[in-house]
Amino acid sequence: MDIVNARCAGLDVHKATVVACVRVPGARRGERHAETKTFATTTYGLRQLADWLQAHGATAGAMESTGVYWRPVYAALEGASSWSS
Repeated sequence: MDIVNARCAGLDVHKATVVACVRVPGARRGERHAETKTFATTTYGLRQLADWLQAHGATAGAMESTGVYWRPVYAALEGASSWSS
């Protein structure tokens, strides 16, 4: 299987939290590393999420959300340099 995005993230958005998982290249060739972390949906929490994704070099992601809870997450990540390019 070909890798389309070497550094990517999946976000599960809830009313009060966002559960994020990043997948990045591992230490050895062909190995992948995944890390999952939960963030608050407050402005501070969303800034931490953006910083965490940027620290992992994530450049692409997918978001799952019920209702309109995705909107502040999208707004916070839209301004993050690694996600908006």
